[in-house]
Amino acid sequence: MSVVKKCTYSLFFPYLTPELILFKHLSLFLLKKLLIGIAAFVALLLLFFGYTDRSVDDLKEKYASYPSSFVEIDGMQVHFRDEGLKKDTLLPLVLLHGTGASLHTFDAWTNELKFQRRILRMDLPAFGLTGPFPDKDYSIGHYVDFVHKFLVANGIKRCILGGNSLGGNIAWQFAVKYPQMVDKLILIDAAGYPMVSKSSPIAFRIARIPVLNNLLTFITPRFMARASVENVYADEARVSDELVDRYFELTLREGNRRALVDRMQMPLDSTAYQKIKTIQHPTLILWGEQDELIPVEAARRFQADLPNDTLVLMKNAGHVPMEESPKESLQIVQSFLNQ
Repeated sequence: MSVVKKCTYSLFFPYLTPELILFKHLSLFLLKKLLIGIAAFVALLLLFFGYTDRSVDDLKEKYASYPSSFVEIDGMQVHFRDEGLKKDTLLPLVLLHGTGASLHTFDAWTNELKFQRRILRMDLPAFGLTGPFPDKDYSIGHYVDFVHKFLVANGIKRCILGGNSLGGNIAWQFAVKYPQMVDKLILIDAAGYPMVSKSSPIAFRIARIPVLNNLLTFITPRFMARASVENVYADEARVSDELVDRYFELTLREGNRRALVDRMQMPLDSTAYQKIKTIQHPTLILWGEQDELIPVEAARRFQADLPNDTLVLMKNAGHVPMEESPKESLQIVQSFLNQ
């Protein structure tokens, strides 16, 4: 070190020894190397796993074929399907999917039920082809109001309302706010009670981590989609490539990855579940016994709090029994609908 530089350090940092000065320079050097390494790592991730958003028009051909339609609600073009018998003597069945899914999660059920009654399902905002809420409000109350507007837009005054996971949470809270519009409830591994997951999809976990979650908006490897789907199945062998492709490709719909992060950052209403006891509607509580995202203890809480319920546990199913075990779960639903 030059005499001038050494004197300067002595003048302004009288307690810095030559050793500390050396350590300071070494630390800055290592920090610089670390930042360069992180930047290089991110660049490699982008190179191998970075995906640009896909437009709705690009995805429509594959995921919005007949009988798909779109309806404008709050500035969004909402993707939905309205199928089956339109008899006035039978109430329509409205089905709501969970986080990261789409209306297609109920394909197998609809293919059978449409010969018995009218079935409506939509891509909830933030998912599928519908895309994000323009105001980025992903509270359950906002979803409830959205479903109300959707039903009004389709001329539905009363229905049987079913939902899985997030969709189940929306369904029972809709029944609380609009009891006159609901005849029966079907809660499929529904959210709503405070709980701790035994396991959750990797995409959900990353979406909750500050800073790191921003990478999820443009680095989304397909293997993450597969791992996330396998996580909510009891039997990973039932997860097909076609199923993974659907989840993966719809995740890339423009705005959906940002919306997932925003959804996961929404504060939870820790007191809403107290309203469950006020629900008087006949309710089917359908649960995969091997659900580790929302464990079966939550099903038993619904059973304890709902005065007019039927609880059915499926031994060989996880979080999405309508996808994983469509025939078995549908038999249970049909029996409930015929009561």
